[in-house]
Amino acid sequence: MMPGWNFNFQNTLQRTPNRLLAYLLLALSMSLVGSYVALSKPLVAALPVMLLAWLRFGIGALAMPHWLIKPASEPALTPATRKLVFLESFLGNFLFSICMLYGVSLTSAISAGVIMAAIPAMVALLSWLFLRERISLRVWAAIACAAVGIGLFAFSKAAPATPQEAGLAPDPSSHNSLWGNLLVFGAVVCEASYAVIGKKLTGALGPKRITALINLWGFALMTPMGLYWALKFDFHSVSASIWLLLVFYALAASVWTVWLWMTGLKSVPAAQAGVFTVMLPLASAAVGVLALGETLRGVQLLAFGIALLGVVLATLPARHSPNPAKVRSDAGH
Repeated sequence: MMPGWNFNFQNTLQRTPNRLLAYLLLALSMSLVGSYVALSKPLVAALPVMLLAWLRFGIGALAMPHWLIKPASEPALTPATRKLVFLESFLGNFLFSICMLYGVSLTSAISAGVIMAAIPAMVALLSWLFLRERISLRVWAAIACAAVGIGLFAFSKAAPATPQEAGLAPDPSSHNSLWGNLLVFGAVVCEASYAVIGKKLTGALGPKRITALINLWGFALMTPMGLYWALKFDFHSVSASIWLLLVFYALAASVWTVWLWMTGLKSVPAAQAGVFTVMLPLASAAVGVLALGETLRGVQLLAFGIALLGVVLATLPARHSPNPAKVRSDAGH
């Protein structure tokens, strides 16, 4: 039995560096998404949503034209791959941007981040339905941790923190928060679809070309509405700090996060990769606290700790069972 066990253990060790790098890339990708989800709140206050999304894709297109060139080792695009590229952009870029940007304009950055913590479960569901991935009990436990973290956070947000807060008058715009939360949930579905379709694409295209192609489709889809708003918008009213934030947002959303995610996704099953989307609400909440003046309480920190436990569970090395035939052979000796 020992020789077979050693063989599996050695294989695990050989795979570990690549798998750890993939985990790091996935976590970094979702952390960047969380940061720009929160930072998009001042952007939507300064720019119309459709114009903001169009400028994002335009800046992204200017940053990576060389990524559109087909490498010699890469096969030509098939009709099926072209459809997947379009769907990846339509759901993951176009609809996600609309739902996310309108959603965060109607709710808080922390609330948006918490709702988006439901992405791991949605990714697991879609990967099971469309990719036929077998999801281990450990990954389901990781997803459950994310769900518990979400529920605990939502419960803690439902009650005022202090008597002073309890006496505050309702926010005049609070009736919009339901619509904002629903739009953010729409972004959850779009992001989960993006992860599942992306897994299919990584088998046919390289991460850089996927990034450039889906951004180009996003720019094309947004151009009619973007031009409409650009023609009637006073660009002189936008401060220099907002323009700098826009450049960061565009590069993070269109270039860095997509390339990081697609590169990591090549080595990790979609359902397991989906657990890393819990980094999105963590980063979003951190930016909300550090940059936007929002607050977190002890129970909310506990909720995020439970969510991080899910990431730990998802990244623990899998145990390999010895070959039953080998076990019988060794036992006979």
